[in-house]
Amino acid sequence: MAIDAVAARTNIVLMIVDDLGWQDTALGLHELRPPFQGSYRTPHLLRLAEEGLVFTDAHASAPVCTPSRVSLITGQSPARHGVTYWVRDADRDTSAGHPHLRPPAWNVNGLQPGAVTLPALLAEVGYRTIHVGKAHWGAVGTPGADPMALGFEVNVAGHGLGAPGSYLGVDGFGNLREDGPSPWSVPGLEPWHGEQVWLTDVLAQRADGELRAAHAAGEPFFLYLAPYAVHTPITANPELVEHYADLPPVEAAYASMIEGVDNMLGRVLATLDELDLAGETLFVFTSDNGGLSAHGRAGEPHVHNAPLRSGKGSAYEGGTRVPLVVRWPGHVEPGRRTTQTAVLHDLFPTLLTAARAEIPAEHLAQMDGVDLTATCIDADRDPQPRTILWHQPHFWGVNGPGIEPYSALRVGDEKLIWFHDGGRLELYDVAADPGESNELCATRPERVAALVAVLVERLRAVDAGLSIDKATGEAVPFPAVDDER
Repeated sequence: MAIDAVAARTNIVLMIVDDLGWQDTALGLHELRPPFQGSYRTPHLLRLAEEGLVFTDAHASAPVCTPSRVSLITGQSPARHGVTYWVRDADRDTSAGHPHLRPPAWNVNGLQPGAVTLPALLAEVGYRTIHVGKAHWGAVGTPGADPMALGFEVNVAGHGLGAPGSYLGVDGFGNLREDGPSPWSVPGLEPWHGEQVWLTDVLAQRADGELRAAHAAGEPFFLYLAPYAVHTPITANPELVEHYADLPPVEAAYASMIEGVDNMLGRVLATLDELDLAGETLFVFTSDNGGLSAHGRAGEPHVHNAPLRSGKGSAYEGGTRVPLVVRWPGHVEPGRRTTQTAVLHDLFPTLLTAARAEIPAEHLAQMDGVDLTATCIDADRDPQPRTILWHQPHFWGVNGPGIEPYSALRVGDEKLIWFHDGGRLELYDVAADPGESNELCATRPERVAALVAVLVERLRAVDAGLSIDKATGEAVPFPAVDDER
């Protein structure tokens, strides 16, 4: 692939929201809506969608944060890169206790220097690589906790943990506690400590400044914009919560956090417009996993991502399906939607193609992401069948549908889930049944057998660690299928 002059390169903004569910915006991705979705105010996201392409069948690489984020910037599935769960402290396994299983050996320290990453490859071809917000790639106390060790030239407020000590400047974002800062305290925003400011707004302000600096320097930029919102602690944005007086208090707070994220998006879009950069910038908006629903929300649990089943941490669609919007003037036809299945690690090759940057041959051979450029350029293109592997041999610690150690395979419209405890298999047609209410193993035994074979092959190919049976101390056996069942 020929590499053009730096001056001709496309700017890239990748905005990845934390824990934003598939239906946690005003996009209206399905005719059936969750209980509180009709109240969400996201006009700037609606503008982005009107000017770009909406993927209605996009997925996170995992139902929790760190593995999904690592996959996004490496192009590899969690089963391959081995960061199969969220990280915290160096050498600490964060998995919750399961009554029958324990996790296998996994990369508890997360992503570390030396890995091939999206920002590093972009930096090699002249991009100013800017990180603003949540990082959470490498564990606290390891080099990978610092985004600048992973290819970013600039790091604003990113470290080894993925939730803020506080969203409020008066709390110093967790740094002004009476007993001292906690590990969750957001680093690097000292000028705003003690001020009446909101974390997402401060990050938007810092992103604005970094975009202006890159423009003044005449450098193409890659802005990785990652608000800590809407991760817990669910906190009312004092300037926005009054818009949601008709909702239960926790849902009003949640909705105000969503609107705050949309305001961040709006500020960045306005900056690009002001600097006359919108036409030269590829903009991606997405989330790292499904929306929180098992706890911490008002109303009945596990329904906040309706019509999808369950939420964050789950093997079901509510755990992985996420919004994905791509705007690329001159390349992406505005106002379009596609049913093409996509997963976050597809963004790695897609963005590198847009940047005209090479992927090293050794890494290319170990890459699971698929370039979505053809779909972005031609939304009328027939959706291409995909094979996507999910692998989370960990218990998230909250009881709920599908929240248990599992592996899953998506082939075309069919999704096979293998739950490691007892070897239970479930099969769904997620195109016809996104709520996964009609289990098909009994009626499609031949398809189950075929999909199990592919699942086992894929897991073995990457030497994926399987859950350990506490009773035997051995890895759980791969599922056996009787074609006659």
